[in-house]
Amino acid sequence: MATRKLEIMDTTLRDGEQTSGVSFSVSEKLTLAKLLLEELNVDRIEVASARVSEGELKAVQHITSWAKESNNLNKIEVLSFVDRGKSIQWMEDAGAKVQNLLTKGSLNHLTHQLKKTPEQHFNEIKTAIQSASDAGIASNVYLEDWSNGMRNSIEYVFEYLDFLSELNVDRILLPDTLGILTYTETYKYINQIVHKYPKCHFDFHGHNDYDLSVANVMEALKAGCHGLHLTINGMGERAGNAPMASVIAVINDFMPDIQINVKESSLHKVSKLVSTFSGFSIPVNKPVVGDNVFTQTAGIHADGDSKKNLYFNDLLPERFGRKRKYALGKTSGKANIKKNLQELGLSLNDDELKKVTQRIIELGDKKEIVSKDDLPFIISDVLDSNTFTQKVFIRSYVLTHAKGLKPSTTVAVEIDGKLFEEHAQGDGQYDAFINALKKIYDAKQLKLPKLVDYAVRIPPGSDSDALCKTIITWNDGKKQFKTRGLDSDQTVSAIKATEKMLNLIDNE
Repeated sequence: MATRKLEIMDTTLRDGEQTSGVSFSVSEKLTLAKLLLEELNVDRIEVASARVSEGELKAVQHITSWAKESNNLNKIEVLSFVDRGKSIQWMEDAGAKVQNLLTKGSLNHLTHQLKKTPEQHFNEIKTAIQSASDAGIASNVYLEDWSNGMRNSIEYVFEYLDFLSELNVDRILLPDTLGILTYTETYKYINQIVHKYPKCHFDFHGHNDYDLSVANVMEALKAGCHGLHLTINGMGERAGNAPMASVIAVINDFMPDIQINVKESSLHKVSKLVSTFSGFSIPVNKPVVGDNVFTQTAGIHADGDSKKNLYFNDLLPERFGRKRKYALGKTSGKANIKKNLQELGLSLNDDELKKVTQRIIELGDKKEIVSKDDLPFIISDVLDSNTFTQKVFIRSYVLTHAKGLKPSTTVAVEIDGKLFEEHAQGDGQYDAFINALKKIYDAKQLKLPKLVDYAVRIPPGSDSDALCKTIITWNDGKKQFKTRGLDSDQTVSAIKATEKMLNLIDNE
């Protein structure tokens, strides 16, 4: 099958920076420029708008200085304006060699924003392109609001394209500025243009206002466009731009006749860094780069994956430098747990696996996800519970903590089938709980062990907040021993450790 080369232009540093609240520093822009060109291997990057600020000028100067040394200068593009040469002077100061000239692609914009005739606008554009050429700057031309132009003033668009096709322009950039196109319109309009102007290079620049940007990109490619404008994580004004990761995956999986240079394996890495620099968080369900998109939660899916990968598709996480995960929570089954145990090099018998599964389901009712790193703690807690016969049950408790008042606890304990209840205060909630217990055991003329040490841990490496393990060391006058409690709440985990202590001394 014959292939055609497609250019990918990333505009995260220009159009993506128009995301509300996002502003990259000079060093961040330089770092991302290097990463986009050398790590992700996009063909071109649009890094700034001319004349925006002193900081923007400094950022572009740093980028072009690096790009000149690394032979990437022709890949650095700047949005410029029809402004009697001011943008060209700015670009010369910045060291940039490619302008993306912003012009009007709809009669509506031209008439009401610029208040000019097509002839006036075209003459100014011709002058701007000639000035750029005289300064050694190559020109691409944006047709702002082109999509509305095709809908409402198609005669103007073709009049303009007739004019542009005779100028010294490298690329004509067709933006769906307001994200209004359907995929059928995208194909129709671009197909018309590509066939009418076979010697011109056309880029499609899609926005995502109706969540159709990826579909529109597919149709633009089918219609024969030569380049795409994308942003990392779909950043951009309003609903953002067509997202890089999704589009690259779609091209590679569904459009084998199209050849691109972008490295799939770097998408996740670059996505994370852009998210860090921008403060623009990635939705967990964002295709390809979201935290949850390669995580199986339902036990039936994990079971199917163990049986000839029944729940796999072509979006294998390894393509993007990632791994498949099996979430642990209330919808987990034994298959999920087995998958995680295999990664940890652990094994359990059927009875132990059943008990661990039940404990994870209980925790899942409180928290959404239990991480793989929590598993050893859960296993330890479950197996530890098998070392005694439970006769003492802490049936209920009320913990109170109010400003200006000492913490207090009311606790109800069942011992050998009888219920005892007491109330006490303390220096903290757990101290109040222990004081209430002492009252109960003093009334039974029983002595509680002395608390020697109290340690709280979370699972090493865990990135969840599901579990807290409390380890309490006790001394009964003859020996020291430890009990452990596991829960999503620190005080509750301490109470569970204490309940185990009560059972151990009752079993002696």
